Amino acid sequence: MEKLGPGSDADTLQVLAMIPRDGFSLVVDAGSGIGRQTLALASRLQTTVHAVDTAAKHLDSLGRYSAQLGIEHLVQTHCMDMADIPAIFRDVDLLWSECAAYHIGFPNALASWLHAIRPGGYAVISELSWLRDEVPEHVHTYFRRGYPDMRTVDENLSIAHAAGYEVIATHILSRAAWIDGYYDKLEPLARSLLDHPEQAVRTLAAQTLEGIHVFDSAADNYGYVFYVLRKPVGETTAVA
Repeated sequence: MEKLGPGSDADTLQVLAMIPRDGFSLVVDAGSGIGRQTLALASRLQTTVHAVDTAAKHLDSLGRYSAQLGIEHLVQTHCMDMADIPAIFRDVDLLWSECAAYHIGFPNALASWLHAIRPGGYAVISELSWLRDEVPEHVHTYFRRGYPDMRTVDENLSIAHAAGYEVIATHILSRAAWIDGYYDKLEPLARSLLDHPEQAVRTLAAQTLEGIHVFDSAADNYGYVFYVLRKPVGETTAVA
């Protein structure tokens, strides 16, 4: 799998262009995984991107990919918990996080990471969000099991405001970003594991296929939403 979750360079760069600023001195990618978006950001910005992830094997892959692209000098990896970012990084100009903040809770991530961002700095965080008020019951049932904390866009905007951010823009991840290189690779892999001798593997495969079916039947009801946020200039960076 070249992608560990939905996303695309086109979406990443489209959202990056929404920020009313061209250069950033300190960029942190929280929950980078194998770093598709890390590489896209580093290539476009031509500045060092600090990739944070708890999985060393993911960061090793990112290191190999950056070397293949000839931009290894623009990627610095950190094997650590993204909850610890404020203790390690100060005066971040751009904190980026795709499909990862939920690991420590979206409200907690926003509140915690604010301390690492310099006044006037930006945070771009994507979060799985409800896009409609009325959602089919089978979709609700699936996410009650998989992500019961999922909120509406308005609820997440309120959380961002309450945490102390200004909201600059939002962007819904394109449907193609879920399919190309992700679901189109994941679906046949999951089907091939339905008869696996281990029950845990069969269960995971079935759950994966259920998620793809839900997406196929009701993708317009939910999606990853990028929240483009700014720390107000009047705010100071707190010491963690």
